[in-house]
Amino acid sequence: MTRPIIIVGAGGHAKVVIDTLLASSSEIIGATDSNPEKIDTRILGLPVIGTDEVILQYNPEAIYLANGIGSVGLPAIRMKIFNYFKRLGYSFISLRHPSAVVGLDVVAAEGTQIMAGAIIQPGCRIGLNAIINTGTLIDHDCVIGSHVHLAPGATLSGGVSMEDGVHIGAGAVLIQGIQIGKNSMVGAGAVVVKNVPENTKVIGVPAREVLSWRT
Repeated sequence: MTRPIIIVGAGGHAKVVIDTLLASSSEIIGATDSNPEKIDTRILGLPVIGTDEVILQYNPEAIYLANGIGSVGLPAIRMKIFNYFKRLGYSFISLRHPSAVVGLDVVAAEGTQIMAGAIIQPGCRIGLNAIINTGTLIDHDCVIGSHVHLAPGATLSGGVSMEDGVHIGAGAVLIQGIQIGKNSMVGAGAVVVKNVPENTKVIGVPAREVLSWRT
């Protein structure tokens, strides 16, 4: 069943989400934003119809939501938005840009966003509310948790696995079979050659630990 879509958020990532939806000829009602100053403005020609609370005026069975909140560092706000509206019975649409290449047996959970130029090879599994951003390369049999953000140009070799809440920075490279623990962050341009424990940040070539948090 086709339903019109509301974008949650009206910032930079929302523009990419809207562009992906328009490329698929989706019907979009407009966007919402937590900043009242954005109300009655427009984003890529679409209206900002109110703060996020305006969504509650719509029957959860009559619309889909698209998560327009991006992820800088740990994706806590994006995850909070997703979980909040899921508890209220709303559904998030999964996106796939027409230029993305996705293996036939790839499984992507609700709310996953696969952006322009991404390539995902067979055998991969992607969790809820994940962003596979522009030009990301994911080789065979990778397992990606929920609320993960793979920033533009990230490369995952085969058999990589990562738990929920991971952020992989732009242009980072993960070699074959690497495991990334929950809520960890890989800095932009890093080359990860060994497993990363949960709640850990790594940077550099080769990647080394610089910070642990959420202990």
